[in-house]
Amino acid sequence: MTDPILTLSGITKSFPGVRALNDVSLELYAGEVTALIGENGAGKSTLVKTMTGIYQPDAGEIRMAGGQITLPTAHSAAQMGITAIHQETVLFDELSVAENIYLGHTPTNRFGMIDWKTMRREAQLTLDSMASGIDASMPLKELGIAKKHLVAVARALSVDAQVVIMDEPTAALSQKEIEELYVLIELLKEDGKAILFISHKFDEIYRIADRYTVFRDGEMVGKGFIKDTPQSEIVRLMVGRSVDQIFPAREAQIGETVLEVKGLTHPTEFEDVSFSVRKGEILGFYGLIGAGRSEVMQAVFGMTRPSGGTMVLGGKTVAPRSPADAVEAGIVYVPEERGKQGVITGEPIFKNVSLPSLGKTSRSGFLRMAEEYRLARTYTERLDLRAHSLSQNVSTLSGGNQQKVVIAKWLATLPKVIILDEPTKGIDIGSKAAVHEFMGELVAQGLSVIMVSSELPEVLGMSDRIVVMREGLVIDTLDNKSLAPETLVRLAAGIVEEAA
Repeated sequence: MTDPILTLSGITKSFPGVRALNDVSLELYAGEVTALIGENGAGKSTLVKTMTGIYQPDAGEIRMAGGQITLPTAHSAAQMGITAIHQETVLFDELSVAENIYLGHTPTNRFGMIDWKTMRREAQLTLDSMASGIDASMPLKELGIAKKHLVAVARALSVDAQVVIMDEPTAALSQKEIEELYVLIELLKEDGKAILFISHKFDEIYRIADRYTVFRDGEMVGKGFIKDTPQSEIVRLMVGRSVDQIFPAREAQIGETVLEVKGLTHPTEFEDVSFSVRKGEILGFYGLIGAGRSEVMQAVFGMTRPSGGTMVLGGKTVAPRSPADAVEAGIVYVPEERGKQGVITGEPIFKNVSLPSLGKTSRSGFLRMAEEYRLARTYTERLDLRAHSLSQNVSTLSGGNQQKVVIAKWLATLPKVIILDEPTKGIDIGSKAAVHEFMGELVAQGLSVIMVSSELPEVLGMSDRIVVMREGLVIDTLDNKSLAPETLVRLAAGIVEEAA
């Protein structure tokens, strides 16, 4: 066995309240593809940012060509021959293809000026070696997504990269374009490149990968050769964790249907999505990145306009044209990106909570601060918000307490349906438990909850029924009775169950 080109060992990286990586290791070999596999939040992106100089590890070492290296910047990683091709290509539409390929390392003449002729010639030679069919002199904006990916690969080749990281490279490609990417990967292998391939699609992993490494909860839990490992074993590694948090026991008292969605369609995000949620029910939505779950919820909340489908709320047809319409109808949405979409960070807690309910806290067109405080206190106390006072700026709160402010804000509107999109993302275990307990209280009071979550324990621990989505489609809706986590992963990833 040859030695790896790149070795990471003992890598640990923590952020406030969260250990993203804990003593992980990874080896990449010349002429081979290693698949990095794990659920959303397993630590894959943090590792990639560590490998490319964006993050600095708290502990551990990185070795390349037998010697220990440090990567203090993204530029230093590129100089060492490590490059990443992301799902969304980081290129510049207004520049030419050649300029994009050589950006940051343009060839110069003896006067220190850019040698345009050499740059275009070398760029064209690289593109031709890939059989790309791209003219190096054309503006990048004239290319489609697949061709832009080829330019990103050409950029990696132009710096003589030894390690090429591909992060969900096929997410926006057609099947024909994916096949072309497979051919390109084979060319990179033949050229001796070590490739790290990150994908949720098992058909892709088993098509092109030689080795695999599985991450779970920020730890490396398994590795090996793809040809020797059945898909069922990799699924077991992905989900075979102990549930590290207690979900509140509750007796579901489920009533009549409150919201029924039929055939909801968006031209680019999802198609023919149908589901219903009942009084006193938590309906979970599970899927991998790109499944379309959040996009469906944003359409239900009136943030985007679907091109087809109907929604019936409380027996009446509704078609929210804006979030204000949805709130008036009785639908509220707690977004995943609470810092950008959920709170106004320059304002105090009480103003954030009272914002959607100003009609309740004003008289004759004038706001009554005492009423704003009363409303905010009522709902933040129910959520056990930890803050010095309700006048505290919401930006100074922890992630978990910011989440409580967003939930309190919408509960004050007395909704019929509350949509929680990744309700415990990035918050500590104690705050997670508080949110879960309160979700149980909400449905006990007859509210209907839709919960979008990428965390399997959360989906299985909190949901009465689970809707599984993949690539903009509803794959199945399952009663959560003795449901195995492997079942959800197989449906979400499109894995065909193997014969015994």
